[in-house]
Amino acid sequence: MPARRRRRERDVEKVVSRRAFATKLRRLADALESGDRFRIQIAGERISMPPEVEITLEHEREDGEEEVEFQLRWKLP
Repeated sequence: MPARRRRRERDVEKVVSRRAFATKLRRLADALESGDRFRIQIAGERISMPPEVEITLEHEREDGEEEVEFQLRWKLP
């Protein structure tokens, strides 16, 4: 079996429209609910998320701003 390509570290944040975000959330929710793999492209890189992801919700409040993050985490093969 050929060696897997090592993925370089990355930290990307991308602003999207509300409509695009809602569409992605619906697709993600459907995949999570049905136990399917979820695929998405972010800033030119395709990401394939396995069904067994760890899901966390974060809330931060600081300097007059609030932030809610939906985090999905999984181990690479």
